[in-house]
Parts: sequence; structure tokens; C-alpha cells
Amino acid sequence: MAPAPSSSLATAGHGKTKSGRSSSSAVRPALLAIAVSVMVVLLMAVLFGARWTPSGGHGGGADTSWVSAGARVVLNAVSSQQGADPVVKVAQPHDRLLGGLLSPDFNDTSCLSRYRASLYRRRSLHVLSSHLVSALRRYESLHRLCGPGTSAYERAVARLRSPSSSNTTSDAPSECRYLVWTPHAGLGNRMLSITSAFLYALLTGRVLLFHRSGDDMKDLFCEPFPGATWVLPEKDFPIRGMERFGIRTRESLGNALGRGEGGRDPPPPWMYVHLRHDYTRPGASDRLFFCDDGQDALRRVGWVVLLSDNYFVPGLFLIPRYERELSRMFPRRDAVFHHLGRFLFHPSNTVWGMVMRYHGSYLAKAEERVGVQVRTFSWAPISTDELYGQIVSCAQGENILPRVRESSSGSDNATAIPGSRRQQQQRPARRKAVLVVSLHGEYYERIRDMYYEHGAAGGDAVSVFQPTHLGGQRSEERMHNQKALAEMMLLSFSDVALTSAASTFGYVSHGLAGLRPWVLMVPVRKKAPNPPCRLAATVEPCFHTPPHYDCQARTKGDNGKTVRHVRHCEDLKDGVQLVD
Repeated sequence: MAPAPSSSLATAGHGKTKSGRSSSSAVRPALLAIAVSVMVVLLMAVLFGARWTPSGGHGGGADTSWVSAGARVVLNAVSSQQGADPVVKVAQPHDRLLGGLLSPDFNDTSCLSRYRASLYRRRSLHVLSSHLVSALRRYESLHRLCGPGTSAYERAVARLRSPSSSNTTSDAPSECRYLVWTPHAGLGNRMLSITSAFLYALLTGRVLLFHRSGDDMKDLFCEPFPGATWVLPEKDFPIRGMERFGIRTRESLGNALGRGEGGRDPPPPWMYVHLRHDYTRPGASDRLFFCDDGQDALRRVGWVVLLSDNYFVPGLFLIPRYERELSRMFPRRDAVFHHLGRFLFHPSNTVWGMVMRYHGSYLAKAEERVGVQVRTFSWAPISTDELYGQIVSCAQGENILPRVRESSSGSDNATAIPGSRRQQQQRPARRKAVLVVSLHGEYYERIRDMYYEHGAAGGDAVSVFQPTHLGGQRSEERMHNQKALAEMMLLSFSDVALTSAASTFGYVSHGLAGLRPWVLMVPVRKKAPNPPCRLAATVEPCFHTPPHYDCQARTKGDNGKTVRHVRHCEDLKDGVQLVD
């Protein structure tokens, strides 16, 4: 059915001339002329704008961040006719390369999860820009050129070891530059900070190296870049003790700026960036990383060591010099982690074996998979009974899980759930698998017993599972991290997700899935809030500790109000996250 005409056109079409005849014949040529003019302008933008690359950019695609949704459809159609890649696209079902996100240059058996994990997830409908795909391919080439084991890497380490003996300055265009990431905190925090570090490396032309300070991260992930390793060789590397760096480290960016050495010439051979949760404390200058002062100081430094437990991607969107390139990589700002996480994180064959054995045994036959991730924090205390009630109230009130029968007699009358807001929809009975992931077993046991003792109203067959309940977080142990990664992957196979507020574990799981989760809100005075949960506004994780600094005014600011696509998090009000 054709859309109804706008009110202005309808009025014009029914005007009368002095002779009493309709003026539609007079108006029609004018409207035609306007329409043709608009089409000509759009066509010129397509033919010329789609191939224009600004001198300061990295090339590889058109800047179409200004193009409306309708114009982008025209642009895609014309581009495909000309044999060029579309500016944005959605991966087709069963596309092992995820629309070009993944490189085809890997041996399938060396990392079984790389091309198979997406087959177990709901199809991603998040658009992927050709500019991001081009940037990833360029980075892979850079990593092969400059990564460990290459002559370029050996020269860079030699300059780091004896900077005074090298005549090569850090401004030389042929010099490889590096960003060394150091692990800190739990696995969820680590994966979010690695993603942030990788995006920063993309923006600044650096090679990301993964510093494994112990065995806890071994046999966890496959190599993400073809033909090269991202693991920093520890033997004879001149910078020692990186895992112990902190806010007082003399070589930190904040301390260098505090001493007035941001523009030092010659630049230091390396510099440390401290972005842990304490980097914003009074008197510290580390937050200037998100200002031009900090970026100018780092620009000529060959080696940057980073220690962070934050997802600081939203902070990169606050830096004006990167705004244009970021808009080209991510026309939709709410899918940054979804794309980069699926590019970077592929479980090792050891971890993938755990995932496949559990999925095949318990989840494969379900028609719907529900992921429930439960995490408690000392700063938000709540009793087990209260939190269990919050989970059930949310899950049944939002029709995530079916209500239970009133009694064991077989009646299908559902019990009333306090705080429920949506009636159970009438539909055929289904097999539903509920995957509970928590450090503790109480919530799994209560949900399981609820359906075992009463049954699901409407006849659904509900099965409840929990892979582990380890009792506490032990991120320094390899097996603990392998099990945690396996559970993240299993949760990412969910059709619907219910997660705890402020949990980085949950952020990773639903981010890989590309799902907006239902979020269990933070307790209020040890009680479950009302409503108990909310549907997240975005797939993006929360940056828990943003700088909250106004770089121009050089004073405190509110980064949730700086740019329109960075807003305060719903689950942690002081944090910020990307929205679209």
C-alpha cells in the first residue's frame, strides 16, 4: 500500500485558480523539478562522495556518517552495481566470515571456534561498515610486518633497550610502534580492556601486544591475527614488572604531564598509561589521556604500556581527533564491542571442547535458550532470598520464564508474581533450557526446584542447568579462567538474556551475542528495586570510571553530557556508555 501524501502536498493539490479549475496541473511540474533536483544531488553525492577520502584519514572506504538511512540504501544499491563493497551491510546467515569481519587466512582446525561460534548464536542484525573491515585487514598486515619474530620488531626492541644508540626518531614513518596490554582484574574486565586497547591501536597505528605475566591466560584464546602472534615475548624484554605498575609509576603519562614533560624532546622510549579504576583520584593527571595534551605526549613515543580494568571505548569517542574515523568504522555506535569482540576473542580448542560438550549434552535440543547471569557485589549488598525474588519477579513478569502452576495437581492456573507487568502469552508448549551462571549454586537450585515441584503453566518443558558454582573468583588460575570463558560463550548462545547490573561478565556475554539484555537493577537499601529489571538501552558495555573531565575548561565535567552518543549507564549512574 502506498503511503498517504503529506498534509502540505494534499493542500497544494486541491487549490483552486481564479477560473475555478484545479491547480494540480500547474503544481505537478514544480514538484517534478524539485524531485529531480534532489535525485541529482543524491546521485552526485554517491558518485563523488563515495570515493572521497580526506587527507587526514586512513582511506579504505567512504565517509557516510552523514548519510541518512534512505540515502544509504541508494548508495548501497549504486555501489553494488559498480562492483564496490557496500558502505554498510549485515552478515548473511551461516556466513563463516561474518560479513568480512573475520579473515579467511586461518587454518580451520587450529582454532575450531573461530568460524563455528556464530552458528550457535542468533543471527546478528548489527550492520558492519566496509571501512571497519578495511581497517581490520590493514591492521592484520601491519601486525604481520611488525609483530614478534620480525626484523622490525627486533629493531624496535633494540631501540627500546638502547634508545641513545639509535639515530631513528619516533617520527620516522617506517618505524613500528607498539601498545603493550597488561592483564588486571577478572576475565570480563580483561576482555573489555583488551577490546578498548585494540581500538586505540587501530586509531593510532600501533601494534597490540598481549603481555602474559603468568600462566592464567595461557590456552585461553586463539591468535586473532593471521600469520603472527600477539603474545609479547617475555624473554629479554627490557621493560620489567609491568603487572606491578600503578598510579605512582614515574614513567606514567599522568606523572610526565604533571612534571611538564609532555612535550619532551627527544621523547622517552616508552610511557605507561594508567587507566585502572583509581586513575581519576584527586591530584592525578592520568585522565588527560582523553585530552589532546595526553594524546600529543603519546604520539611520538614508540612503546606504550597500558594497564586498565575498564571498558574505556566510550572515552575514545570523547576525543575530537578520533571522532571522524570512529564514525566511519561504526556508523552505529552501539555495536562496537559486538564487532570487535567477535573479531578478537575465539576460545582455544581446549575451551571450545568444554563449550561443545556442555551444549550438546544440555542445551542443543531446546527450542529456546534463556541465559541468567547472577553476580553480587560488596558495594550493593542484598540477601539471597531478596535477589532470588528479584530474579523470578523479572523473569516471569517480563515473560522471559513461564509462571508455575498453582499446585501439583496438574492445574494450569499460574500463581500471581508480585511486581509482574506482562501476562503470559498463549502459544504452543516449548522446550526451554535455562542456563544459570553464578559463582554460587543457590539461585540455580531454587529455580530448578520451582519448576520441578510445580511445573510450568502452559505446558512448557523447562530444564534448568548450571555448569559450575566455584564459590569465588580466582582469576589467577588458568582452569578458572577457562571455565569462565566457556560459560561466557554458552551464555552468548542465548535467545534472551537476564544479567546483573554492572557485571563485566554479563557485558561480554550479551555483547558477543548482540543482545540487549534484561538487567537486574542495583538493590536499594538491600532490597530489590521496583521495577526489578529493565531492558537495556544498548548492547554496549558500561565504562564504569569515565574521566568526567572537561578538557577545554580544564576542570571537572560530566562526560554523560559531552556528546550525544555517550550517555550515563542505566545500571551504574556514574558510568557512561555508547548509544545510538
